[in-house]
Amino acid sequence: MEAEMGLRMKVKRAIAAEAAARYRRATKKEKQVLLDDLIKTTGYDRSYLGWLLRSHGRKVRVNGKILIIGDLKKRTSRRRRPSIYDDEFQSILKKLWVSMRFICGKGMAAGLKDFVSALERHGELLLDSQTKQKLAKVSPATIDRLLAPERRKAQLKGRSTTKPGTLLKRQIEIRTFSDWDEGKPGFVEVDLVAHDGGSSSGEYCHTLDVTDVCTGWTETRAVKNRAQVWVFEALQEIRARLPFTLLGIDSDNGGEFINHHLLAYCEAQNIKFTRGRPYKKNDNCYVEEKNYSVVRKTVGYQRYDTQQELELLNELYSLLRLYTNYFLPVMKLVDKQRFGSKVKKTYGPPMTPYKKLLQSPALTEKAKRQLRKQYVTLNPAKLDRDITALEVKLTKSVIEKQSASTRAKMGCGKVEIEKRDFHFPTTPTTAKTSTRRRSAKHRRLKKRAA
Repeated sequence: MEAEMGLRMKVKRAIAAEAAARYRRATKKEKQVLLDDLIKTTGYDRSYLGWLLRSHGRKVRVNGKILIIGDLKKRTSRRRRPSIYDDEFQSILKKLWVSMRFICGKGMAAGLKDFVSALERHGELLLDSQTKQKLAKVSPATIDRLLAPERRKAQLKGRSTTKPGTLLKRQIEIRTFSDWDEGKPGFVEVDLVAHDGGSSSGEYCHTLDVTDVCTGWTETRAVKNRAQVWVFEALQEIRARLPFTLLGIDSDNGGEFINHHLLAYCEAQNIKFTRGRPYKKNDNCYVEEKNYSVVRKTVGYQRYDTQQELELLNELYSLLRLYTNYFLPVMKLVDKQRFGSKVKKTYGPPMTPYKKLLQSPALTEKAKRQLRKQYVTLNPAKLDRDITALEVKLTKSVIEKQSASTRAKMGCGKVEIEKRDFHFPTTPTTAKTSTRRRSAKHRRLKKRAA
């Protein structure tokens, strides 16, 4: 049966192929007569038959694929170029991407050369010349395309816990993101990142995030709560290890920043103190971006509220600052123009904060020498391993804390069940119903206790 149907199809195609040349030369009336005859012979639909005769021997694109009709519906495979970036290269690229803390394609392409050189310098990576050439010429778009399946696996979300400080607002100048036009490092934005795990009850750790507007240099420090005394102490520690002079501080309207103590300190140290507009996060866009890309991507959204977790966070941040500032390129918006409903944004070339500092004329040569000296000693692979180990410790700490809390709750529930004495009033008319209710309630309580 199948052989007979196949033979019929071949005969139909042969008839249509023989009539295709005559159909193209025919006039409109002759085409109508020819179609009528072929429909009776082949049984094809008129519209399909006309398309078949017109397309015979030509290249036709159907459903995004190229269909070459030489002998009517004879399909040829589309010629494809051999893949340049094979599975082995993609595996290496993925490992480098993970080691670079899941950076975007543009940033990765810009920093890949220096990152690979640092790994080879410390004996962490050994690549053949062909793979090196591929890494040197791979484009940002190709990096994003190859890593798209892996990038979709991690999506993080958060919420704001900023509580406004009502005092001193009139004494502190408002400054928006569009006002920042400093061409030298030293003007920073500060913010607190809450580690409440979704519940704002009780005390929990916060991360003080300080980001330089000019270079993107980022420093982080964990504090036990949002009290002014701890935030101010952490800010002083961060200022002491900055490779440049602190010239200005811009914060949100939280009470941990808007207070007499910090204002008096800035005035005494000749540091310009400004704030953003209430409920306008984009006024502090530089530090808000780092809250996610540096803090949240590393420690996530878990609840950290113990002294051990506070110490682990600060130990992790002491390594993370070296990794992000020396090895991860960042891009900065340099121009934004609006054309009707469209906005055109122009970004500067991706560059690490370390390199931006080296190019800054405001930084002294002594400071630049110290930066270069420290850079040569840093092994990005070792830093990444140490950071990952601390991330694992933090995760284990949270899991153990949750398990202990669950065990305590279950134990408390058992004690309450053992001590309670269940008595239900019964009457001769309702004794049977009360017994059923009592047994059902006992079963539910036993199930909960188990």
